[in-house]
Amino acid sequence: MCYKKAMKITVEVDETLACPEITIRTPELNEHIACLQRLLAQSTTTLAVFKNESEYYISLQDILFFETDDKTVMAHTVSERYETGLRLYELEERLPGSFLRISKSAIVNMDRIFSLTRHMSSCRIEFQDTPEHVYASRQYYKHLREKLDERRTQYE
Repeated sequence: MCYKKAMKITVEVDETLACPEITIRTPELNEHIACLQRLLAQSTTTLAVFKNESEYYISLQDILFFETDDKTVMAHTVSERYETGLRLYELEERLPGSFLRISKSAIVNMDRIFSLTRHMSSCRIEFQDTPEHVYASRQYYKHLREKLDERRTQYE
């Protein structure tokens, strides 16, 4: 449970809204509020992305990784690349726990990792049924291994 103190919850119906909006009003920003924000963000299952002049809504499960390409963050799937319109730090706040920062320029979907190949200064991450790959920097590798091991023991 994220928040142990009593919390006032108010629901307001506003027919002018295109989609639900959640605002958290709090006297201070603390770990409990941050946890609540992460839980709410993790309920997202699709992401709006762009390619050519079209907007697509793709499932987060289909995304292998996100990577910056000149100041543009790209979402990579098995066969396509899409622009996100978001920064990596914004994605980190919104994505569920199956996504993890693996370098200053990339976030990976741990559910889709097929293999890791360790190199001197990085780790090559590969995905099944696609030539797509991404590199985890040495700085982030240990945390990646810990998270993957943690997830593996959950399923044993």
